[in-house]
Amino acid sequence: MTVHATARITAVPDGRGATALPVLESDGPLALRRTRATVAPCARVTVVGAMSAPLGGDRLAIETRVEDGARLTVDSAAATVALPGPGPDVRPATYDIALTVGEGAELNWLPEQLISARGSELRMTTRAELAETARLVLREEQILGRHGETTGTLISRLTVRRAGRPLLDQQVAYGPGAPGGWDGGAVLGGHRAVGQLLVVDPAFEDKCPDTRLLGPTAVLTRLVGPAVLVTAVAPDARLLRSVLDGALDEVAAG
Repeated sequence: MTVHATARITAVPDGRGATALPVLESDGPLALRRTRATVAPCARVTVVGAMSAPLGGDRLAIETRVEDGARLTVDSAAATVALPGPGPDVRPATYDIALTVGEGAELNWLPEQLISARGSELRMTTRAELAETARLVLREEQILGRHGETTGTLISRLTVRRAGRPLLDQQVAYGPGAPGGWDGGAVLGGHRAVGQLLVVDPAFEDKCPDTRLLGPTAVLTRLVGPAVLVTAVAPDARLLRSVLDGALDEVAAG
C-alpha cells in the first residue's frame, strides 16, 4: 500500500514581535510539532516521522509558507530513510518540498540527512519562491547507502526563484540508472556523503562572500544575486555536517 500525504505549515507575525503558526497540518508519516526555538522571535517546527517512509510508490510533500515579516526554522527529529517498495514493479517514491518566503521574512530549512537505502528509488524536488527582501538558509544532506551497503537511486532537484526571477536551478542523480560517472573522481570521488548549503540574504547586496575553497572537498560559490552556495562531499554524515556547519558560521560572520 502506497501513501499519499501532504503536510502544511504557515508562519505569520503575531503582532507582538514573535511568530505564530496558524497552520500546522500533519499528514500520514509527516508529523509536525512546534518545538522550542533558540531565538525568541523565530518559531520552530520539527518534522517527526510517524512511520517508515518514503517507500517505493509513496507521494509525500511539505508545503511551507512564511508570510511577510515572520521568522521560522524547520528541522527534523531524525534522518529520512528512502526504502525499497513492496514489490519489483513499484513506481519510484516522490518527496516534494514547496517553500514560500515573503517580504522581510526568514526561513531556516535545516532537516536531518536523507539516506538512500539500497534498492530504493526516490525523486525529490525542492522549490523555493522568495520575495526580494526574504532571507533563506537551506541545508540538504544526502547519504548514499546505509552502513556497509550500496546506494539506492536518488534524483534531487533544487529550484529557487527570487523576486520572480531564477536564482538557482540544479539537479543531481546518484545510484543505478544515473548518468555514468556519478561516483567517479569528477563528482563524488569515492565519498558517500554529499551536501549543500544555500544562503540567500539581502545583506549580500552590499557585501557578499567571495568564491573560494573550504578545505579539500568543499567550495563556496557566489551566485548571481545576494546568495552563496556551499557544496561539499565527505566520507560520512558526521564529517559532512561539520563542514556545512563551519561554512554557515563563516558566512554569518561575514
